[in-house]
Amino acid sequence: MLRAAGREVQAATPLLAAAGTGGVKERIDSVLARIEAGTLARLAAGTGLLATIGATAPFVGLFGTVWGIMNAFVGISRAQTTHLAVVAPGIAEALLATALGLVAAIAAVVVYDLCSRAIAAHRLSLRDGAALIARMASRTLDAPHGGR
Repeated sequence: MLRAAGREVQAATPLLAAAGTGGVKERIDSVLARIEAGTLARLAAGTGLLATIGATAPFVGLFGTVWGIMNAFVGISRAQTTHLAVVAPGIAEALLATALGLVAAIAAVVVYDLCSRAIAAHRLSLRDGAALIARMASRTLDAPHGGR
């Protein structure tokens, strides 16, 4: 960020006497905002997948639960009895599907929240850095002779 701001100041140095410093400050702000946006976009690249997993995994688990219960009922109808040995496999499938769906959803949501907090903290750090660089550039440009 500092190098990018420095490049903007250097590029504008020949024009400062005629054009003033306002345009340079705006361009520095623009360059810093683009760097911040690009960095945050790269950091957040995989979080959409985590959010999708966290939102859909319970439904996948629910589908598995329904499937397991249906298998239990099919087992009951084939055996024409409700003994535990007939019902247990279907119920076990249902419970396993529910548990796996919940484990996947909980893990995805926890990791998503951790990533979101880390990205938010990094965003604040980037904004603070950009503000500091913009203030330094503004002071330099507002100094007598436009920082030259």
